[in-house]
Amino acid sequence: MTGGHIRTVMVTGANRGIGMELVRQFAEMRNPPECIFATCRNPQDERMQELKKLADKHSNIVIVKLEVTDEESIKAAAKVVEGHLAGRGLNLLINNAGVMPPSTLETVDQEDMLSVCKINLVGPMLMTKTFLPLVKAAAKQSKEKGLCCSKAAIINTSTIGSSMGTPPSMKVFPVISYRCAKTALNMLTRCQALEYKDDGILFAAIHPGWVKTDMGTEKAELPVEESVHGILNMLSNLSEEQSGRFLNWKGEYVSW
Repeated sequence: MTGGHIRTVMVTGANRGIGMELVRQFAEMRNPPECIFATCRNPQDERMQELKKLADKHSNIVIVKLEVTDEESIKAAAKVVEGHLAGRGLNLLINNAGVMPPSTLETVDQEDMLSVCKINLVGPMLMTKTFLPLVKAAAKQSKEKGLCCSKAAIINTSTIGSSMGTPPSMKVFPVISYRCAKTALNMLTRCQALEYKDDGILFAAIHPGWVKTDMGTEKAELPVEESVHGILNMLSNLSEEQSGRFLNWKGEYVSW
């Protein structure tokens, strides 16, 4: 990461895939963040062993219990994070947690659409509302000029499948509820950027690529390590010009 130093960062959905790799690569930086908050729904779950091993290896990783659709859980997590920050702000929040169940125009139903939107759209909305005071504090405390991730930023993980300008076919990407939720998330990101620009906070939506993870499956073309490496390089170069925009893991603009 070539930009300014990010002192504090929070990654949701850090128990696997892109989220865990983000935590790993942040921790292994030459000049890593002082606090890396890695969230998951149940830290006691046996599937959390890899994340726990990372936290045992790197003292700056703090595992935080969080359910992104539960306001009380989010508020409780915010208190934990605030306690660890001890007066400092949160420089970077990456809303990464999400689900992508298969669904087509023929099979999707009301329950599927609402449940996917609750996690992939409402979750990031609630996270931003709750953690906004800590991100605003980081912006006020920073000596950085302009907008950047080392000052104060909130990044929402999106997908090329949400693009209305260059959408992949439904045969290639048959996840209609996921695509619709992420399209709405793109607009949320745009509105957040407009609303909080004067508070010194950068917002962006990112497409991480089709990544080899549990969600992306083995058919995906991009190793998770390569995707995350690109994301971190891209984040280090974000500025006011990119705030409110939709970019891919290479830092290229994606059509809304």
